[in-house]
Amino acid sequence: MSTIRPPAQNWDDRWLWLGLTLVVTGGLGFVGSALCLELLRRGARHVRSLDFRASSLWSHELALRGVLCIQGDVTCKKDVEKALHGADCVFHLASYGMSGKEMLQHGRIHNVNIDGTCHILEACIKFGIKRLVYVSTYNVVFGGNEIVNGNEALPYFPVDGHVDTYGSSKSIAEQLVLKSSGRPLREKGKHFYTCSIRPAAIYGPGEERHLPRIVHYAELGLLLFKIGETGVKTDWIYVDNLIRALLLASMGLLDDIPGREGHPIAAGQSYFVSDGSPMNTFEFIRPLLRSLEYDIPKASLTVHQALLLGRIFQALYTLLYPLLNKWWLPQPFILPAEVYKVGVTHYFSPLKAKVELGYVPLVSPRKGMAATISYWQERKRRTLNGPTIYEWLFCVIGMVSLFAVAFFPSFQPLSPLRAFALHLFRSVQTIRIVFLAAVAAHVSEATYAWHLAKRVDPANARGWFWQTLALGFPSLRLLLKKAKS
Repeated sequence: MSTIRPPAQNWDDRWLWLGLTLVVTGGLGFVGSALCLELLRRGARHVRSLDFRASSLWSHELALRGVLCIQGDVTCKKDVEKALHGADCVFHLASYGMSGKEMLQHGRIHNVNIDGTCHILEACIKFGIKRLVYVSTYNVVFGGNEIVNGNEALPYFPVDGHVDTYGSSKSIAEQLVLKSSGRPLREKGKHFYTCSIRPAAIYGPGEERHLPRIVHYAELGLLLFKIGETGVKTDWIYVDNLIRALLLASMGLLDDIPGREGHPIAAGQSYFVSDGSPMNTFEFIRPLLRSLEYDIPKASLTVHQALLLGRIFQALYTLLYPLLNKWWLPQPFILPAEVYKVGVTHYFSPLKAKVELGYVPLVSPRKGMAATISYWQERKRRTLNGPTIYEWLFCVIGMVSLFAVAFFPSFQPLSPLRAFALHLFRSVQTIRIVFLAAVAAHVSEATYAWHLAKRVDPANARGWFWQTLALGFPSLRLLLKKAKS
């Protein structure tokens, strides 16, 4: 199933992109891949992606469409120069440490977000590249303080006041980018122009960071509470709207458009962009969770309580620092910076982007969420559905405990468990019969699940077999539900 979306609208400025060579750092990501494809649709001669990853969900389609995918690291000058040589414009999307375990890898965050940006700027000057659009973040001015309908006149949040390295590093990088605007190039009379786009939380079909984590917690039954008061509001932006903002920003850096010669309007400027409809995060995700038949949390934590929980996870995962890159280490439940993002009101006016760039969201939040829901429903239909974490624990611990009581000699701490089992079943012989009956039931349910899945979900038939063998009916129940849908 392709996760690349067609453009929301056909914009009439394609002549500005004809024959250009364009570079997108972080081009194998969710936003980067969509931007690469849109640039090709607009007639760009060459589109290059510079990404640390060798592949992603979108890399195959990008290669098929003609995007040159360069595996490289923005922290390596040679990789940057290889990708940027001969480019006309650079879209710098690559960053690190936005959410989850990445937020605690401070050295890597600094290297990618600050050093990597410096390498991009140096290469642009070296090769005479005239335009750079930098993708920043709300966090350059937000650090836990309430902001209502803010604008670009707000000062940067103090670098040493951020609770995460990501926010401070992006703030430093953005200031470096904007201060570089207007630098003269070797070609006589030509200058290097930059601007910064500060997007809200991004969503859409295939988004990698926010919604997958929320949906995963909901599937496991771990989405237990809301954070903050019901009146808290934050911004979101649909991916197609962000792509439009990036393209408009790039055009705002042109100094040779007939009738608009001179200093580009966007040069050295920053712009907040969003869907223009701030709302509570948990109300925003409610339609998605309902469509997937997951429960909406009813309990709430105050920001103070959630911060305490976030600091506990931060301390725990800091101790696990050497293991943060291991695939099997789950994401921390929540971290302090994430508490502020969902629990404290902060939204901004996109008026400056509208007036200076002509930015108007083309996809409404309702249509954007509808497309996102369709994607997630299809994704759920195609993937192996799992029971909640509580059912996993009950079944696995229950079967292991029953086996231990039935066949192991009595020892501490097994003695209390054996005493309880004997009180319940009266004899060891009965316990063994119950265990063997449970095993037989699991085997028969797994066999039935295998045959049923080969008919209704053949791609995941093997997964259904092993999951049902381990869990029994809680897994089979989900498969039966899928068969009826």
